[in-house]
Amino acid sequence: MTSELERLRQVMAELRVKCPWDAEQTHRSLLNHLIEEACEVVDAVEAGSDTELVEELGDLLLQVYFHARIAEDEGRFTLDDVARGISDKLVRRHPHVFGDEDVPQDMWQNWEERKRAEKGRTSALEGIAESLSVIGRAHKVVSRTRSHAVAVDLPAEPVDEATVGREILSLVARAQANGIDADAAARQALRALEEQIRAAESGTD
Repeated sequence: MTSELERLRQVMAELRVKCPWDAEQTHRSLLNHLIEEACEVVDAVEAGSDTELVEELGDLLLQVYFHARIAEDEGRFTLDDVARGISDKLVRRHPHVFGDEDVPQDMWQNWEERKRAEKGRTSALEGIAESLSVIGRAHKVVSRTRSHAVAVDLPAEPVDEATVGREILSLVARAQANGIDADAAARQALRALEEQIRAAESGTD
């Protein structure tokens, strides 16, 4: 019996041949669809509906199959290569599950250290997606700075989720009332923090 994942692979292959729209798509032309589908998964999770979540995860899974099929048509890589790569990575980065190492005390720190060693990264800022929203990127920059133990002073006072949300919205409202683009201001502040991190890493701070 054909698995549903194999069926999806076959459906995608046929669409690339027989559907004019699917046949002309590229990695770049699908980027907005990929972002939109990921955002709709977030919406479904927050709505708490399994029916919606199943549908939106399916739409996101389609994007993975679509991109892999485009690459396969161009003779670059296949869906199996994608699956093999992530499986190998998960096994490699979980020696406490697939090997004989002890469970690390700080799982996130351990993950970051293994990733940094694998990729030969020298900066906490390497590998952070430029296309993230400013808040998403700021979160990642701060997280990496802490996990890499970069000597930069970052606020750490206790705060709850509701307060964070209120204060962010309050700052946006105050910025708008004063003719300030809050997004641009946050990007500027983030760039300044990134320069501070680079200086601390190079010992020139």
